[in-house]
Amino acid sequence: MRNVRVGLIKHTHHDMEVDKPGKDSFELRKAGANQTLVASAKRWALMTETPEANEMDLHYLASRFDHTTLDLILVEGFKHEPIDKIALFRSEVGKPLNGLIDNYVVAVASNEIIDTHVPQIDINNPEQIADYIVSWWQKSVLVAKNN
Repeated sequence: MRNVRVGLIKHTHHDMEVDKPGKDSFELRKAGANQTLVASAKRWALMTETPEANEMDLHYLASRFDHTTLDLILVEGFKHEPIDKIALFRSEVGKPLNGLIDNYVVAVASNEIIDTHVPQIDINNPEQIADYIVSWWQKSVLVAKNN
């Protein structure tokens, strides 16, 4: 067990819908509620309408988390943000490696060996990826404590 409490922010380019048509929360939100919170005994979710927002602010989104319950927030997407990241590369996807690795890339996860200066991990080995993330996180915590 790794004992790391993880939050996740996932960016999507789609007009996502997390609620279901016909449900009260969906209908009230569509009727004009700017924020809708759906809650049960096991979980809750807050949906916020942001039609005027041009781009999502990652730091604002991260600030919405209860940081007392988390050790680490993983982010999927937001590749142009100046944060530490693991670059994902599969040549069969057809996107070039050129430009994928910037100053914030701490590792590359791929299904092939890549000529790069950063550590490489097997994109098809979730345990190896999790171990790398935990190791990186633990080093970051030590650095922060020593500063």
